[in-house]
Amino acid sequence: MKKVSIIGGGIIGLCSAYYLAKEGYEVVVFDKSDMNDGCSYGNAGMIVPSHIIPLAQPGMIAQGIKWMFDSHSPFYVKPRLNLDLMKWGLQFYKHANYKHVEKAMPALRDLSLLSKELYQDFARQNSSFFYEEKGLLMLFKTDKTGIEIEHEGILAERLGLQVDFLSKAEVSQLEKGTVTDVIGGVHYKSDAHIYPQKFMQFIKDELNRMNVKIEQNTSVNDFVLKNNKVAEIITDKGTFTTDEVVLAAGSWSPYIARKLNINISILPGKGYSFTLKDQEHKPTIPSILCEGKVAVTPMNTDIRFGGTMEITHTNDIKINQNRLQGIVNSINDFYPELKIEMPKEEDTWFGFRPCTPSGMPIIARDKKLKNLTVVTGHAMMGLSLAPATGKIVSEIIAEKPASVNTQMFQL
Repeated sequence: MKKVSIIGGGIIGLCSAYYLAKEGYEVVVFDKSDMNDGCSYGNAGMIVPSHIIPLAQPGMIAQGIKWMFDSHSPFYVKPRLNLDLMKWGLQFYKHANYKHVEKAMPALRDLSLLSKELYQDFARQNSSFFYEEKGLLMLFKTDKTGIEIEHEGILAERLGLQVDFLSKAEVSQLEKGTVTDVIGGVHYKSDAHIYPQKFMQFIKDELNRMNVKIEQNTSVNDFVLKNNKVAEIITDKGTFTTDEVVLAAGSWSPYIARKLNINISILPGKGYSFTLKDQEHKPTIPSILCEGKVAVTPMNTDIRFGGTMEITHTNDIKINQNRLQGIVNSINDFYPELKIEMPKEEDTWFGFRPCTPSGMPIIARDKKLKNLTVVTGHAMMGLSLAPATGKIVSEIIAEKPASVNTQMFQL
């Protein structure tokens, strides 16, 4: 039986472990943390076939430059003299065009719809993670934003997704949980959501049942290569032999890849969230508050708010109060009855989303190392795309045809 070693115990790594174990492989997962607080835990929990337009898109650079001078803005690139940042920025600029977006949209749609199907399979087995299909409301307050959001809705509709275009009155008929101060919205009926922490617990329990070994608090320090293959993984807890390696370490993937002489262009996009427990008065439908790029997700009796994308580095562990204030201001602008206050620092979660300059995830066999599969760069869509990514990883390693076309997800 082939032994597959997965580096990274976030949702991408664990879903890869699940589908590989289902294929009958002996699987071991390595993670440097205790696996209770990565990007997979504090995110908005949205499963979003609607998100068919990558981060690298026309207009994003001009908008990003404007936002850089506003400390409360939803998108920010931390300026610093850094070669990785400069290379990433140049590649982002090259990808921010209509041709790239046109090729990216069907690829992201197919990956997302496969993921949603697989989440439905999980939900049929177990209801503990509160899978719900209420869609996603894109809410807007200005005509300018409304035109952009409705245009994206038309593109999604052309690609076969279910979309409703709502007036101010229709938004309030649909969102009965609280008052919304908006001029309209777009309802993506194909979207769904879950409670991320509960799903992570469910998948860990499944892996335990399938005898997948999880080596937590274990740092991968180096590798032994033989005949263009990874033969051994050297960790701070000993050396492990392996037949296949899956690199799924999120924003830390480039550091580990360098030990294999591989260059992966990924920068971490820091995001924040906070969760209010047992809220009777709350929005009932997951929403994105478009002007502030804030995600709002009801999760059973709780509600989670999340936002901002700070392109930074993984040592940047300070909570930026201005960015957090920007999220709170947006919530209160859109939902005037909620009267949300600034969360305490200890109640604020942050995580690093791995962002590629193309805005596309990487799900690919390495060209040089025959037994290495790289899966990273899912940015804000790690949770949304995790089951489909995991399934494709198992297909790559088993040398089976991929469930969807992976041409756009190459290294």
